[in-house]
Amino acid sequence: LPDEAVLVGAMPVIAAALVRRSRGEAPIAPHPALGHAADTLRMLRGTPPTDVEAKALDAYFVTASDHGMNASTFAARVVASTKADLFMAVTAAYCALTGPLHGGAPGPVLDMLDAIGERGNIAAWVDAALARKDRLMGFGHRVYRVRDPRADVLRKAVATLARTQRDLGLAAEVEAYAREALRKAKPDRPLDTNVEFYTAILLDALGVPREAFTPIFATARVAGWTAHAIEQQRTGRLLRPDSVYVGEMPA
Repeated sequence: LPDEAVLVGAMPVIAAALVRRSRGEAPIAPHPALGHAADTLRMLRGTPPTDVEAKALDAYFVTASDHGMNASTFAARVVASTKADLFMAVTAAYCALTGPLHGGAPGPVLDMLDAIGERGNIAAWVDAALARKDRLMGFGHRVYRVRDPRADVLRKAVATLARTQRDLGLAAEVEAYAREALRKAKPDRPLDTNVEFYTAILLDALGVPREAFTPIFATARVAGWTAHAIEQQRTGRLLRPDSVYVGEMPA
C-alpha cells in the first residue's frame, strides 16, 4: 500500500487503541469489511455502530478533512518541504494539535453546556462570561466572519441521530442567545457559530469520550495532511519564511 493509504488507515486504529488503553480496556483490531467511519466507532466504543451513526461520523470526517492552511497543515508542509517522509510530516501535524488553540475546542463546548445546565440559566451565564471577556467556545473563527458553513452540515448530521446524550433544544437556545449577545457586544467584529459547536454535540452523541476528541480530529485530518505533504514534496521547495525583527535595537 502507498504510505498515504497506510497513514489514513492507521490513524483510527492508533487513536482508538490509545483511548481504550487509557481506560484500562484492550484495543480492538480493525475489521476489513467495515467502512472507515463505522470501524472507527467500533474500535473506539467496542460495539458496532448503526448505519446512521456511521454516516454521521463520516459527515464529520468529510467536513474536517481539510480546511486551508491551519497550524497542523502548515506544520505538515514545512516538514514535507525538507523531503522528510509522509510519516514524519503527519507526526509533526499531529503534534500541532497538542496545544489547546488548535484541535482542542470541542471539549470546552461541552463544558460550557454543562455549566449552563438548563434553559433558565442561558442569559445569565452568557452575559456573565462576556462581562468577564471570556471566550465563548464554539463561536468565532479566524477565517470566517459569517456563520461557519460546516456547522450546518454537522447540525443536520446530529439531527439524524435517534438519541443523544444531551438536550439539543438547550444547545440550540444557547447558540441563538450567544449569537445575538455577541452581535450586540461586538458589533464591529462578526462572531458566529463555528464548526466546533456542533462537532462537540455530534461526537458526544456518538459516544466518543471527550479525551478522544483530538485523536478523532486527527483521524479526520490525516487525509488532508498527506495530500498537502505530497503536494509540497512535488513542488521541491524548502519552506524557509523570513522573520523580521521589530523590537528595539541595542544602543
